[in-house]
Amino acid sequence: MCETHFMHDDVGNRLAAGDESALAEAYQRWSRLVYTVALRSLPSAADAEDVTQAVFISAWRSRATFDPQAGAVPAWLLAITRRRVADFHRKRRDVPVALTPETSHEPDLVGQVAVADEIDELGEPAGQIIRLAFFDDLTHQQIAEKLDMPLGTVKSHIRRSLVKMRARLEVTHAAAL
Repeated sequence: MCETHFMHDDVGNRLAAGDESALAEAYQRWSRLVYTVALRSLPSAADAEDVTQAVFISAWRSRATFDPQAGAVPAWLLAITRRRVADFHRKRRDVPVALTPETSHEPDLVGQVAVADEIDELGEPAGQIIRLAFFDDLTHQQIAEKLDMPLGTVKSHIRRSLVKMRARLEVTHAAAL
């Protein structure tokens, strides 16, 4: 087995176990792949960015159903991507979207509290933007409209906030070791 496969297994095992830093690592490694696949099937880069965000939110919410022994993280993320792209097209046709397995789970309360604490550390408006994206499941465009902000500003806040949260979670994780 190659070293890359072991790295995938490690991220998959940690993600399935609820390790938040594994989600950040998965995002860093495979968000471009997810974005590129989404962009090929969607009308705009903004839509592909929204779907990419939704994929990683779905991955976190459905982490308990991921079996690292059954498949690699990138393949799992691409399967979620295909579902999110299909959901996007269904919504555009104004057809109600049925709950998918990864959106029907009850939220992980302990994880939500930890994430909420990290979000509180961001300050405003970044904290509010992240809450709308993760807890209210709003797209970047919907957040921009709701807060009367330029779309680029919302996207910048989300990207910077995720980087800050990832760095803090890595420090917290390293301190726990």
